[in-house]
Amino acid sequence: MIDQLKQLRQHLLTGVSYAIPFVACGGILIAAALAFAPLNPQSNAPDPGNVPVLMFLLKLGVLSFKLMLPILAAYISYSIAGKPGLVAGAIGGFLCNDLRVLAFFPDPGKQELSAGFLGAIVAGLLAGYTVALIKTIPTHRLIRPVMPILIIPIVSTIFVGAVMMLVLGPPIVGLMAWLTHELDNMQTGNAVVLAAVIGGMIAFDMGGPVNKVAFFFSAGLIEKGNCLPMGACAAAICTPPLGMGLATLLGRKLWSEEERDSGLAALGMGTIGITEGAIPFAAADPLRVIPCLMGGSIVASVTAMLGKVGDHAPHGGPIVLPVVDNRVMYIVAILAGTLTTALLINTIKALAKAQAAPEASE
Repeated sequence: MIDQLKQLRQHLLTGVSYAIPFVACGGILIAAALAFAPLNPQSNAPDPGNVPVLMFLLKLGVLSFKLMLPILAAYISYSIAGKPGLVAGAIGGFLCNDLRVLAFFPDPGKQELSAGFLGAIVAGLLAGYTVALIKTIPTHRLIRPVMPILIIPIVSTIFVGAVMMLVLGPPIVGLMAWLTHELDNMQTGNAVVLAAVIGGMIAFDMGGPVNKVAFFFSAGLIEKGNCLPMGACAAAICTPPLGMGLATLLGRKLWSEEERDSGLAALGMGTIGITEGAIPFAAADPLRVIPCLMGGSIVASVTAMLGKVGDHAPHGGPIVLPVVDNRVMYIVAILAGTLTTALLINTIKALAKAQAAPEASE
């Protein structure tokens, strides 16, 4: 069992190692576009739309992020099954950007239905193990040469695509509707509970369906004159990448050189509110990293709500500081959440390393 878990972790790390440059490239390009963009007078958010150069950088950055999911899934599958697993993994990961892309759901194109990086992990594992299973089937010697370049990619792609669209898609649609309904009901309840739920949702899948429900719910309340949920959301948005970046600085011996480099990139992405900066860490070790990210974001969002932080722009991170009410408390909330995430993950990493040391000596 332990060996199987180690193999699974290695498959995830392989996918992450290929996906990291796409996250870093996309984050830096988007950061440059938003950092120099003028504020839109209506939304109070950075708007590069009227600056062609900045819009060009923004679109390239977004494209890099969209490619990150298929690359992640493809190389997880590649790690399991070799080159024949690349096609099914890449297509399964691409579908995670928008499960509506093949129009299996109502109103295709009107709203993206992302499965996020967690969906890409599922797609990569599904593709890899499917291909590995197909490769064990005895075949005639005349068919064997075309199996890895034709038959296996086609069969595995059809299977993975069908599972992603028809099995994974409907629960995500239902989950988004249910979460939106529950958040609406919470508006009349305890504001601190609402903030904690928003913070946890934002960090859970970093750009996936759960994250998007919390973000669009909070952003929609701005027009109704209630900016407090968006203030809590804005503080939670930047905490995962900032927390992981700080963790790699505070506990350098706990992290590899590649992870420390990812941490520096995550710090840059966190300053402009790109939650996806923490994805390389979460994808490599989801069971330990995601709870730490959620803990930090919950602390940040609750602190912001208690401090009456209001955000007038549908965005997050320090970049929106000019349009935030109670700015001091906003900074305090971000720092508290960032430090919480960093201390939690470094403590867990240190305990795991200490536990592994005696086992290795044996």
